[in-house]
Amino acid sequence: MTRLFLAASAAILLATVGANAQTTAPATQPAPAASDQPAADQGSDQAASDDDKQAPIPFEGGQLIITQPEQDGEKVLSYDGKQLASNYDVFLDKVVKIGDVNVALVDVGDGGNQCGPAKVIVWKKDGQIQTTTVEQDECGAPPAAVSDSAIYFVPYLLPGETRPALQWSPTEGLTTSGNLTYTPEPGTDWKDVDPSKFDNIIDAFHNAAVYKAGQALLGDNMPDMATSLLVGGGTEKTASGAFYATGCVPHDCGGNDGFMAVDPVKHKAYFARRGDNGEPQAWPPVKDWPADIKKAYDDAQGN
Repeated sequence: MTRLFLAASAAILLATVGANAQTTAPATQPAPAASDQPAADQGSDQAASDDDKQAPIPFEGGQLIITQPEQDGEKVLSYDGKQLASNYDVFLDKVVKIGDVNVALVDVGDGGNQCGPAKVIVWKKDGQIQTTTVEQDECGAPPAAVSDSAIYFVPYLLPGETRPALQWSPTEGLTTSGNLTYTPEPGTDWKDVDPSKFDNIIDAFHNAAVYKAGQALLGDNMPDMATSLLVGGGTEKTASGAFYATGCVPHDCGGNDGFMAVDPVKHKAYFARRGDNGEPQAWPPVKDWPADIKKAYDDAQGN
């Protein structure tokens, strides 16, 4: 199965994983698609009125309907009166054809911009409506790539992570195609570090030299450290030319925060994180940090 996946979907995986490993957050990663047009007999993907209500969607001889029974309450996805899913954010992504089966892809999530929605797959089998939900670590589904025979879910990877790549088809259901591992860009070195190109300081890990330095300091803590920087913006510079940034874990800002600094001249990286026990940890110990980076960290702690 793994060989088939890699052979048939190499282009999809390379394009998607490249984007994932560098700059794109899970909640906003676009989903590449080999054939993302609606099935010919399904009409348009979605219809919404000015007040954001979605019109019924013709599907397999019935209708997919998204309603909101109570104002400010959860939205409900149903098919001809049968409830299929509910949450505060429910929206039809697209209707596609996998083999000879029409398949609806519906985004269902809590709302907000830190965790993307889960993907609910809807299809008919033996005259009965069926659903499968795809989600990654309770924080949205991996981006979906659609081919003629299957839907591939390519995971967003944080530095130090290995995750399964999934695929779904009407005949095989949801299966694991293989594992993907975060890999920095081969051949990159300290001289290639350019923080002006980073949307988030996590992007620095795409540089092989920074990744190696982070791996040596953090070991198995690398994914947790990167997670503590997910909610963050651009970088700032110290007087010596090192750059740094702060961040936090989605939905836990103030409770699980991170700090990362990189000195591309001295070939050093510095990390600190306040985790579940409330006590800060630092790699290397803060007493070994240069004065300007320690001041930047202290200022961030004060803020």
